[in-house]
Amino acid sequence: MKADPKAAAAAAGDAPKGKSKMMIIIIAVVLLAAIGGGAAFFMTRGGGEEHAESGAKKSKKSAKAAPPPEYVTLESFTVNLQPENGDQYLQVQMTLQVDGAEQAESIKNNMAKVRSRVLMLLSSKKASEINTVEGKKKLAEEVMETVKEPFFAKGDEQEVSEVLFTSFIIQ
Repeated sequence: MKADPKAAAAAAGDAPKGKSKMMIIIIAVVLLAAIGGGAAFFMTRGGGEEHAESGAKKSKKSAKAAPPPEYVTLESFTVNLQPENGDQYLQVQMTLQVDGAEQAESIKNNMAKVRSRVLMLLSSKKASEINTVEGKKKLAEEVMETVKEPFFAKGDEQEVSEVLFTSFIIQ
């Protein structure tokens, strides 16, 4: 049996073509994977060294500038609310989140002023104003603004970042 010379040449030529197609496919897959990995890296890192360096600088500044929060617990308040449907009162406990130990110490040293301000605010409210979630959120904002006011004529504002109710009873 003689082999056909054309068939032998075609078989010999197919082998390199098949290998080159396979090689092109492998290179394309590797290249796509590299591009995809690079894109994912830049998207998660914020893109480029400039952004990474500036982000690192910002986070270092933030870590230095923003001390960990401190919490100042206020004693319980019991106040008569503004009359609507007979006598009603509010009993509430709250904690203030402040920006650092210095702020916590300032509030503790001026606790009489803090309690007086909050007491005046609470006693000006009606039960219907503060018995909903929205009313409680608004009250927390008002307490925060009241406590932030400077304790002295030329003093700085307190840095209160949140008012947290730990007990809230209207009767």
